[in-house]
Amino acid sequence: MSSPKAARTALLVAIAALLLGTLAFLYSRTEAIDFKRDAQALSLLRELRDLDTRWDADAARLASAPAGSPAPADRSGPLARILRELESVAAVRPEIASALPPIKLGMAEKAAAWKALKERHARSDEALAAATSAAAALSAEAGNMRLRDSRNAERYTVVAGEAGQLVYAARLLGPDAPPPPLFEARLATLKEAAQAADPGLGATGAKAEAALRDYLAARADAHKAEQKFSFLTVGARVEQLAQSLSRGIETSLEDKERWRVYLFFYAAALLIGLGYLAARVVAAQAALKAANESLERRVKERTKELSETLIRLKDSESQLVQSEKMSSLGQMVAGVAHEINTPLAYVKNSVATVRDRLPELEDSVHQSERLLGLLQSDAPDPQALQESFATTTARLAQLKDHQVLGDLHALTKDGLHGIEQISELVANLKNFSRLDRSKIASFNVNEGLLSTLLIARPQLRQVEIERRFGEIPSITCSPSQVNQVFLNLVTNAAQAMERPDGAIVITTRREGADAIAVEVADNGKGIPPEVLPKIFDPFFTTKEVGKGTGLGLSIVYKIVEQHGGRIDVKSTVGKGTVFTVVLPMKPPAELANS
Repeated sequence: MSSPKAARTALLVAIAALLLGTLAFLYSRTEAIDFKRDAQALSLLRELRDLDTRWDADAARLASAPAGSPAPADRSGPLARILRELESVAAVRPEIASALPPIKLGMAEKAAAWKALKERHARSDEALAAATSAAAALSAEAGNMRLRDSRNAERYTVVAGEAGQLVYAARLLGPDAPPPPLFEARLATLKEAAQAADPGLGATGAKAEAALRDYLAARADAHKAEQKFSFLTVGARVEQLAQSLSRGIETSLEDKERWRVYLFFYAAALLIGLGYLAARVVAAQAALKAANESLERRVKERTKELSETLIRLKDSESQLVQSEKMSSLGQMVAGVAHEINTPLAYVKNSVATVRDRLPELEDSVHQSERLLGLLQSDAPDPQALQESFATTTARLAQLKDHQVLGDLHALTKDGLHGIEQISELVANLKNFSRLDRSKIASFNVNEGLLSTLLIARPQLRQVEIERRFGEIPSITCSPSQVNQVFLNLVTNAAQAMERPDGAIVITTRREGADAIAVEVADNGKGIPPEVLPKIFDPFFTTKEVGKGTGLGLSIVYKIVEQHGGRIDVKSTVGKGTVFTVVLPMKPPAELANS
């Protein structure tokens, strides 16, 4: 009996010891944990992630900042402090110790890339300053030679203007766009143009060309440095480590809570169930994490593809807009050639007639000089004097009979009138283009419309033009762009005419206190209602294939919108169309600062 009792007692003691041991074990597993150092590590990782983000923002600002802008703040001091404190935390956190070396290496590479990026941008700024100085020297030397050699003034003016325009175009080049072929072609001919103008100017032209090429090379190096810096992404690693540390803290808390549950319920089945559920949760989290990472990767790839497509579309749009501008320029050149040829032929005929009448006048002057010589001699021969007098009298009578002096006076007057017409046309063309002036300037809208009508005169010969110009103030705008709006609207109105009594009415007036309005009305065929909503869409045209790009009204709408204005259109089929452009007197801040 004692042996079974002892066995039961021993079993009970063993069970009690097991229960007490399990209780002690569960109690020890539910003790609170000090998360102070973990919170410090998370704070340092957040600081490191924010520093990496600000570093990327500094690089973006540096890439888009104009030449001479101050360098962004130095991030090396805070970076060294954060890494030093993380190393102290890594001594007690194995997951930080294993993940910290790649982060340190990535930050070191990023610091080196940042240093190289700043050096490349500084070199680009220096090269731009040197190119500007070399172009200014070329312009100044060409100007001095123009003063000394007026016969070749036009060549020196072309060289000086080309140098300035190349520097201006170089400044406008985007940070990641290659130089356009036209720019390369003009740059390649700068030295030859200077050499052709004057051999002594060739060396200065070569220096200017070399300085510009040096700037293009420095700009390309800076862009490569920007690309290299943008590829060095450390923020993802830091974020992954922070998430891992947060999950570790969460896991520790969950573990403590689980052991409390074990302590309260103390059942093997519940322990197994909780372990199974915990395993399922961990597996689901792992699968969700993998799915999220895959989705983020695909989203990044798709975003990159869309960005590249958008860039290509913008490039295509820019090329098409430039093509439309060249088409407008062709119309202008055709109009100028036609308008200049008429007065030029008139002047040519007048000068040719003057040349034909000059022999008579020269002969009369010669006979008068001979008579004067005989009169001034001490002992003139009476017979020779009488013959010379008779000949001179006959010549003068012939001049009077032929009305030579009157004809010469009329011909020179007609010639001057033709030259004045040509001068007026050139002045209007200069006012119309204004491509060599500042982008934003004061602009008289009525004068701009007059210049537009003069340029478009060949297309308006069969159209009656009625001007209803009001008293309006000048506006501040881009004159060349606003002139292009007027030219497109007037030529579109002229092309809409399908009747012999076509008429265009152009009206200007005040629109409120701070805007002006320009109306272009025609009595053409009108625009159908189903077509009217589409006329400002790019590439939309109702003309035959090959006779229109569909960009004219789209460019008009874009220019007016950039100036902070609006364009309205009303049309009745069979009666005509009215376009109303409203422009503010002061441009928006975006246009004024461009």
